[in-house]
Amino acid sequence: MHLATQKLWTKDFLIISLVNFFLTLIFFLLMVTIGVHAVSAYGASTSEAGLITGIFIIGTLVGRLFIGRLIDSIGRRKTLLIGLTFFTATILLYFVDLGVGFLLFTRFVHGLGMGLSSTATGTIVAQVIPAARKGEGIGYYSMSSTLATAIGPFVGLLMSQYTNFSTIFLLCLVIGLISLVSALTVNVPEADNPSIVRGFSPSSFVEPKALPIALIIAVAALSFSSVLSYINFYASELDLVEAASIFFLVYSIAVLLSRPITGRLMDARGANVVMYPAIAVFAVGLLVLSQATSALGLLVAGALIGLGFGNIQSGTQAIAVKAATPARMGMATSTFFIALDAGLGFGPYLIGLMIPLTGFSMLYLGLAGVVALLLFLYHIMNGRHERAKLKQVA
Repeated sequence: MHLATQKLWTKDFLIISLVNFFLTLIFFLLMVTIGVHAVSAYGASTSEAGLITGIFIIGTLVGRLFIGRLIDSIGRRKTLLIGLTFFTATILLYFVDLGVGFLLFTRFVHGLGMGLSSTATGTIVAQVIPAARKGEGIGYYSMSSTLATAIGPFVGLLMSQYTNFSTIFLLCLVIGLISLVSALTVNVPEADNPSIVRGFSPSSFVEPKALPIALIIAVAALSFSSVLSYINFYASELDLVEAASIFFLVYSIAVLLSRPITGRLMDARGANVVMYPAIAVFAVGLLVLSQATSALGLLVAGALIGLGFGNIQSGTQAIAVKAATPARMGMATSTFFIALDAGLGFGPYLIGLMIPLTGFSMLYLGLAGVVALLLFLYHIMNGRHERAKLKQVA
């Protein structure tokens, strides 16, 4: 059977995508509520609440660095089950009332569990997708995260208005348990010749072949973090708070509608046909955002940013896993997510230092320029190599 005719929508693919959806849902649900909980329950300051929110991502980074070098030697299924067990068990710590310091610890170890689990799901899904449908499959898989990006904050904000935080933590615990039980039914292909990592050289933590594309997603994610973290502040300044409330809904719709198409395009015609337009559209979206004065302008920017960054994210992930050998696929997946998390995690702090100097409009205008420069960076790092490969095939 030709690879292009191999089945994509298998039981294992669906379950891993569902587990990824649940992980991301818990992440975003708590992301928008935990700061308020820290202030209301423990009297945390604004800066402490920000640290409590963000230290989760630092824990995730540490988890990825640790497990990326060991996943294939431990076993992918075993890593997934260990990660999900740890991730779910640490949710119980949110019910313990021992002050701000313990909540910081809880967020960090919960992030560790996220790093272990999501690296495992990203590695496993890359294995269960047929090689000729890698771009399309990762595009669909990434849609599970996109749905969670829209649903998680909505559920979290709604529950924070009508329930207490114990109920929110209980819901997260139930979702975690469902993820763990679902993962028990997955059949995971293991590496034929697993890479046994010894020592502490750079290649024991990251996949060198995935580093060029990891740099692209790191810069893109840093730019996108300005939208994630500050769109509500910018909307308040423009008196467009109501439009901002559906900004990420529009963003998610744009991603969901485009990814099936862009995934197939990547598989049929190579990564460049998606990556160059996606980077350009992301830059235009930030430009439109910088000049927005109406609800329509804000929401058009949301759609363009979804078409741009949403497809940069899935496209770079597909490129990263294709760059590595099968035995190093776990490390390549880890390298990709380390870069993505670094951009999203450290971006808000770095960009926050710039806002008093630039204001929001000039900030987004400047970031539009940064993303436009990614066109040249991508061409040097990956684009010209993709073009050369396509010529060889032709």
